[in-house]
Formats: sequence, C-alpha cells, structure tokens
Amino acid sequence: MIQRPHALNRVFTVFKVHPAAALLGPRQCGKTTLARMIAEHEHSTFFDLENPVDVRRLSVPMRALEGLSGLVVVDEVQRQPSLFELLRVLVDRPQNEARFLLLGSASPRLVKDVSESLAGRIGFVELSGFDLREVGPENHESLWIRGGFPKSFLASNDSTTMIWREDFIRTFLERDIPQFGITIPAETLRRFWTMIAHYHGQVWNAAEFARSLGTSENTVRRYLDILAGTCMVRILPSWFENISKRQVKAPKIYIRDSGILHTLLQLQTRADVQGHPKLGASWEGFALEQLLTLLETRDIYFWATHSGAELDLLVMIGSKRFGFEFKYSDAPGQTRSMFVAIQDLKLEHLWVVYPGNQEYVLEEKISAIPVSSLPILIEKFWK
Repeated sequence: MIQRPHALNRVFTVFKVHPAAALLGPRQCGKTTLARMIAEHEHSTFFDLENPVDVRRLSVPMRALEGLSGLVVVDEVQRQPSLFELLRVLVDRPQNEARFLLLGSASPRLVKDVSESLAGRIGFVELSGFDLREVGPENHESLWIRGGFPKSFLASNDSTTMIWREDFIRTFLERDIPQFGITIPAETLRRFWTMIAHYHGQVWNAAEFARSLGTSENTVRRYLDILAGTCMVRILPSWFENISKRQVKAPKIYIRDSGILHTLLQLQTRADVQGHPKLGASWEGFALEQLLTLLETRDIYFWATHSGAELDLLVMIGSKRFGFEFKYSDAPGQTRSMFVAIQDLKLEHLWVVYPGNQEYVLEEKISAIPVSSLPILIEKFWK
C-alpha cells in the first residue's frame, strides 16, 4: 500500500481546529482508505451510506450518533444531506466527545450544504489521486500516462489500467452523476467530456461548444460546472490587470487526471501519447496538477495577451508573484513571451517545468526544472 502522509497530516491539522473535517474528492481517489489510516490512531465508528445496513443504522440518526465518541466516519455523506443539520447540533454540545470525518464526492451541493450547516465547525481537505511525493519522483512518467487514481496507477499492465479507467468513466456518468440529482443523458455528458479532452489546455469558448452540441451557451456552461464540481475538470481563471495590453479574460480548461484524459482520447500506451497532437497539452495538464497539489493554494491563474504573450501558471504567495511554464522538451530554452511575462507581471522568478533530469539556469530570473524536482522546490521555497 502506498502511504499518504501529507494527506493524513492535512486532516490531523483540521482536527486541531475543528470538531469536523470534510474529505472531498472524486470517487475511487482513496478517501475511504485514507479514513481507515486515520482510524488506526484511535477508537472509530464507520458508516457507509452505500451499505444498506449502515443506511438502516442511520434511519434514526440522532439515536445512532449522539452517544458515540472517538472518530466517527460517514462515507458518501452526500447521499443523506439531512445529516448536516444534526451534526451541527451534536458538535455544539459541551459533552460531545466525537470528531466527525465526512467523506464525499466534491459536488457543489455537498460543499454548499456543509458550509451552511457547519460553518465555523468544519475544515475542508481536498484529496486527488496519487502525487509525486507518494509514488516517488522516479515514477513520474507512469503517473503521467496512467493518472493518479490508485487502481489505475497500480494496475498490472497497460490493458488492465485502460479497462479500469473506461469502467470508471462509465460508472461516473451512469451512476454517480444521477445521484447528485442531475438528469443529463450519460451519452450527452460523455460527448461533452470528450470534447473537453480535445480542448484540454485551451481557452474556454462556450459558443464553440454550444454549436458542436446544438445547445445553448448556458447549457454547456452548466455541463462544465458539473464536471468541475466533481473534480473531473479544472477551470483555471485568467489574470488581468491595468496594463497597456489587451488581455485574455476567459479561463483555460483541463481534464484534471491525465489518465482519464488519455482514456477519453483513446491513448493506451506511452507510444500512443507521444504520437498524439495533444502530447504537449497532456504534459502541461499533468505538471500543472502536480504543482497545484504540492502548493495547496487557490490563488492561481494563467495569463495571456491578445498579442501572443502568455504564462501557463501565475501563483500568488503573499505579495510575491511566481510564474511557471510547462514544456515537453528535452532542453527547453527561454522565449520572448517569458521576458514579457516577467516584466509586465513583475515576477520574482519563472520556472520552466520539463520531463528531463537536470536543473539549470536560463536567465537571471528564469530556471528550467525537472518535474521530478517539484517536491524539493516546493519544500525549499514555500514550506
């Protein structure tokens, strides 16, 4: 079993402040396994709302929960949103001896209900698939090709991992989405998802998607929000400020898991990925997700001007700005766009992330860094 100490520490940190923690993330990303790791440290009680026995145990929730102590885990909590109001009553009681760990798919409805009912009493931890720290930087290529979902990454061969991802996509569309009260036909949402895969790493254009699907811009925006709210798609907002250049204001869109991206594009092996036109965009999305997992910040943007200058990722740390470019190249060099970004955005430094193994300086404020060295970089500069 691959250990996940950083995710464990984030949950323990939340419990130092709040009596409840919400562990949010897509299905099959390892939330239940992580909860069992946490439960090893103390007395615990589990409820799985996909288990009919546990559903019956919680049919009278006050009776089932009010006398418990230690860690109480409620898995798939979005299936019973009425629990949130009850949990607020329980955690506010002076005699409460329990801490509550709520597991669920990160949907807008789930976050909204928890935020309203348990405001000031709960902290949030977002869990994705495996990251570079967990699998080891030396395995970054397998992580890129297969993606971070544990059963996909750990599969015995390329055929098995592809079959798992195909089944995951089908189950997500046919079973998980309807559980959120969403009544979009599975084939329609799959078509839209596949279109996003072909648009991966590009600026969102609602009109183009609407024309392709024969529907309205509001409808395709709703589809996008659904996939973003369930951690399948990342919407990376643009940064714009008062400078003398016309800047792009629409966001960029990415499939968050590179393995799911490759499955939607029908790419099974490393050779398939390397021979596809989306090779560079696939690498960009993978490196971007790894970096954001390590940084644990929401203050992130991309930047572009209508004259052609752009920056793949702008990160704000306090009052300082840092830039990142992602290049699938053996030895990336500096570009004019990088110098424009440094000057216009007043960057402290810009890193070019690439799949090699040597870190080197390009200019005074520009460095090339292997993706495998990102954990070391983050520890050095931001931890």
